[in-house]
Amino acid sequence: MDSGAIRRRLALGLAVLTASGLLAVASPGHAQADDPCSGRQVRTLSFATGSVRVYKRDGFVCAVTVARNTFGRKAMSVSVQARGSRPVADSGQFTYHAGPVVVHAGHRCVWIRGSVGSSSVSSGWIMC
Repeated sequence: MDSGAIRRRLALGLAVLTASGLLAVASPGHAQADDPCSGRQVRTLSFATGSVRVYKRDGFVCAVTVARNTFGRKAMSVSVQARGSRPVADSGQFTYHAGPVVVHAGHRCVWIRGSVGSSSVSSGWIMC
């Protein structure tokens, strides 16, 4: 194989990779590469020290608490409770995020809670 053919194949491969990367970044409403949840982002619950990102896919609800300040470990938590079920939670000392936690909600309401340090958020029953 001559050097011209090699260059053409490398250029084609680079073009395909670039196009697939642009499509992945441009798809709206889906989890970003740094988000541990899959599915469509349906809510963001913001509070003083962070936010809880809520995703939904095929009846499953996934939530992750993300800290605004990523310097050092801090107490963080996230929980999701489908109506009629017990909450599923993740808590501990984390640098960037707590979770993900996933529950099967189907068409039931969910209650989302999240905290970073001393600040927190509680959604009440949502997505009914």
